[in-house]
Amino acid sequence: MSEDRTDGQPADGTESHDPDFPEAFLSFMRQGWRDTTLPVGPRVEVPNHAKRRAALSAAFPGETLVIPTGGEKTRANDTEYRFRPGSDFAYLTGDHDPDSVLVLRPNGSGHDPVLYMRPRSSRDNDEFFRSRHGELWVGRRHTLAEKSTELGLPTADLAGLDAALADLAPGRTRVLRGFDARVDAAVRPYDGPREEGQPARDRELAIAISELKLVKDEWEIAQLQDAIDATVRGFEDVARVLPADRGVSERLLEGVFALRARHDGNDVGYGSIVGAGEHATILHWVHNHGTTRPGELLLMDMGVENRNLYTADVTRVLPVGGRFTPLQRQVYDIVYASQQAGIDFIKPGVKFKDVHLTCMRVLAEGLHDLGLLPVSVDEAMDEKSTVYRRWTLHGFGHMLGIDVHDCSNARKEAYRDGALGEGYVLTVEPGLYFQPEDDLVPEELRGIGIRIEDDVLVTATGAVNLSAGLPRRSDEVESWLAEQREVGFRLPG
Repeated sequence: MSEDRTDGQPADGTESHDPDFPEAFLSFMRQGWRDTTLPVGPRVEVPNHAKRRAALSAAFPGETLVIPTGGEKTRANDTEYRFRPGSDFAYLTGDHDPDSVLVLRPNGSGHDPVLYMRPRSSRDNDEFFRSRHGELWVGRRHTLAEKSTELGLPTADLAGLDAALADLAPGRTRVLRGFDARVDAAVRPYDGPREEGQPARDRELAIAISELKLVKDEWEIAQLQDAIDATVRGFEDVARVLPADRGVSERLLEGVFALRARHDGNDVGYGSIVGAGEHATILHWVHNHGTTRPGELLLMDMGVENRNLYTADVTRVLPVGGRFTPLQRQVYDIVYASQQAGIDFIKPGVKFKDVHLTCMRVLAEGLHDLGLLPVSVDEAMDEKSTVYRRWTLHGFGHMLGIDVHDCSNARKEAYRDGALGEGYVLTVEPGLYFQPEDDLVPEELRGIGIRIEDDVLVTATGAVNLSAGLPRRSDEVESWLAEQREVGFRLPG
């Protein structure tokens, strides 16, 4: 697109401080370049993406659908974060390049897809060496034909997107908004009802994509297993560098896991939570500036995002010294029993909220056994009370897929208030957290935080734990930790 980017940088990729090159240099740079080709072929998952687009097409007959991936995000001044494509866009196309836009135009019986993308730098102008998008700066990009072959999609130059969007009727067009400010501005919103800060028509598009993502196909399940298997290896790496007799920084452990994530996958799927001691009681502890201590617990909530952007989400709690104290074990076993009850309950047709209640009742019973509940278990579980939640706060889990909190735009009746279906993948992650300043618990409990989280596939016969490669029972965790320490750390290979 022709206009400047929203961050103030020119869309052609030049910078305000670029030098004025002499003509002799420019002339020299424009000659003597041999053409290159990329050895591309259709990806194995092309049919899966085509089926998803067909399902979305069927949901919106006769309407144009515009799905952008978004652009690079500024980290500081003129540096960017590593680009990660928009999840819904990647779900429908498999494309990982920034600034691309998928347009689905109605054709009478369905939709014709076109992927607008920035093609490789032409040697007919100076972009290839002068622009921040140029190949001498960022590497060889696909030609339109190469990308079309790889993704099984018709492609068009991103430079033509302005014209393609200019004639779209707001009342017959839906846009996945919030990803590309230029696209949002180019397609005027329909003058109608609004929902959650955007036109209701566009919100319906986001909802439809989210609900399509609830059921994972075989390729997606394989991607999740790949991410989970890499995550298991990452936990093994961390356990192998965790000393039993002295402290190490949470950031060291975070970094060891990140090494595995970048080596075996694309990146971490979310900011790793590495909580030593009382930091384990902070649900989203991402500062990771603490230190482990022998005798205390270490909670780690981490997941590898694989190279096709599907992510694991696993939590384990380790006794730093190698063995749980009797009280630590008692709390751990309550959480384990809660998680196991939830996993055992899961099957097609059960309500998401009933899995939650199943896990929560076991936690409430455990809190009663610890002498903490001010009322009976039944009273604590009553929806007018829920006082047990003082020590757990969060629900039992969430959907998992190409996002760690997948399907987040789905309607409540299809997700939180809905029933589980075959092919769903979700986490089961109950926890108990006793804050260090909580005067309603005995001093010996304060600062203990325990969560056990696994990634579960719903099958016709029940739940399959995809992350069973990591032990969960307290005695198994102790044995596993000792085994990893005996092996010692090895660089990924």
